[in-house]
Amino acid sequence: MQTQLSAEFRGTPDGEDAEAILRQCVHCGFCTATCPTYQLLGDELDGPRGRIYLIKQLLEGAPVTRSTQLHLDRCLTCRNCESTCPSGVQYGQLVDIGRRLVEERVERPRGERTARWLLKEGLTSSAFGPAVAVGRALRPLLPARLQHKLTPRPDARASRWPQHEHKRKVLMLLGCVQPALMPNINSASARVLDAAGIQPLVADGAGCCGGIRAHLGDGEGALADMRRNIDAWWPLVQGLTSQGRVEAIVMNASGCGTTVKEYGHALARDAAYADKARRISELTRDLSELLPDLVPALKASVKPAPGMRLAYHPPCSLQHGQQLRGGVEGGLRELGFDIQVAAQESHLCCGSAGTYSLLQPELAEALRTRKLANLAPLEAGVIVSANLGCIQHLQGGTATPVRHWIELLDEALAA
Repeated sequence: MQTQLSAEFRGTPDGEDAEAILRQCVHCGFCTATCPTYQLLGDELDGPRGRIYLIKQLLEGAPVTRSTQLHLDRCLTCRNCESTCPSGVQYGQLVDIGRRLVEERVERPRGERTARWLLKEGLTSSAFGPAVAVGRALRPLLPARLQHKLTPRPDARASRWPQHEHKRKVLMLLGCVQPALMPNINSASARVLDAAGIQPLVADGAGCCGGIRAHLGDGEGALADMRRNIDAWWPLVQGLTSQGRVEAIVMNASGCGTTVKEYGHALARDAAYADKARRISELTRDLSELLPDLVPALKASVKPAPGMRLAYHPPCSLQHGQQLRGGVEGGLRELGFDIQVAAQESHLCCGSAGTYSLLQPELAEALRTRKLANLAPLEAGVIVSANLGCIQHLQGGTATPVRHWIELLDEALAA
């Protein structure tokens, strides 16, 4: 695709990055066929190719309008288009640039500004946990959409963290909302790693991966989150503490993993952090990437519940963002689980997409209904996934339990 950047963007970091991505696009339209919002709305501007043209027009000096902003807002950033694109267009990076630039040029209505500020500040705040506790107490008084976002109070097992010392050590990121909404995902991950002879460590000071602010158009806030995490992890990466050196940084939320694996790109022009960020990205692993190590260590001890079929929803951040497919299903099957993937549309987004389900509820709920309908023929006793947002969103539309796959593995070990 030919581009003629306006003087405003020529020679700037955003302009250079965007132009390199735009020039890869041959506007073939393959991406349109796998875009969830295009399938729902049928509007070219609500598909990747149309959004690419909108960003191209912005960079070439065309007026930026509220309509441009709305079409970019409706993108889930599922990155299904990246898996489909024969030219390797890095659409996720491009849409982040486009959103950030549009955000600077188009003022949102007051209600939207308030909602987005509350999300980026509230979800990443230390006050989020107490707020969730209050919300659970007042659950019957809350709107139905918020009730669906509140998970049940965790049981005692969620606080049981292993205390054994092991030679092999990894870092874990607890996340910003997971400790309050679904803490058992973290403790189950720690127990499974411990059972395989791997010691999970948590660095004080690490928090939100930066994904929330990035997807809400707050680029500087996202970079600040990334630098804070790098500072918190670096002593353990370098082996500068009494706990020793870690061999990996393990993510049990695939959305966070996608973001952290891209720290090297995000901070490539930061002289103080570029090398460190690249090293952090190299060390980052989704929890499923450890299954080749975990399976032989745990196989003799795992006792899956007899007759229990699992339906697996692979998160977009895992299969498209990180390009990891088949690892969860293959590992769990080797451990004796009956796990199946939907025969239709397993590649499509469930509609969660971080804060998307709160900001675009109608589209998110339509995609959830579609996803659950495709999972229903499996007649599973439990739906499993690999990302908190997907789990929470899907649970709001079904009575079938929806859980993280690591929790089922943890329970099979306890049995």
